[in-house]
Amino acid sequence: MVARLQLHWRPRRRSAAPGRPRRPVELQERIGGISPKVLTETLRRLQFNGLVDRHAHPGAPPRVEYRLTALGRTLLAPIDAVGAWAFEHGDEVMAAQEAECTPTTQRLSSGGASQG
Repeated sequence: MVARLQLHWRPRRRSAAPGRPRRPVELQERIGGISPKVLTETLRRLQFNGLVDRHAHPGAPPRVEYRLTALGRTLLAPIDAVGAWAFEHGDEVMAAQEAECTPTTQRLSSGGASQG
């Protein structure tokens, strides 16, 4: 989960974080790359954990909006800090991931891993 926050969500957080109530379709457009199902599941988890409020408006068609709670807003600074770390160290993380994806024999011959 932390890796996803670090390398994916941080650049989009400022534009997607609801300072005002936002409809799910608006959040989906601002975040990008997230299916409606995953967004709905995520918003439900955030609501369950007290991080967002959900407001259903009466009428047809049904309309729902989400807004960060005071508790949810307390996460913005830590997420920014993790994002800054990811920006600074992202290349190192990617290099480590790529090294783990290479065949073991190649890593052993280059001295990149030890036998255990």
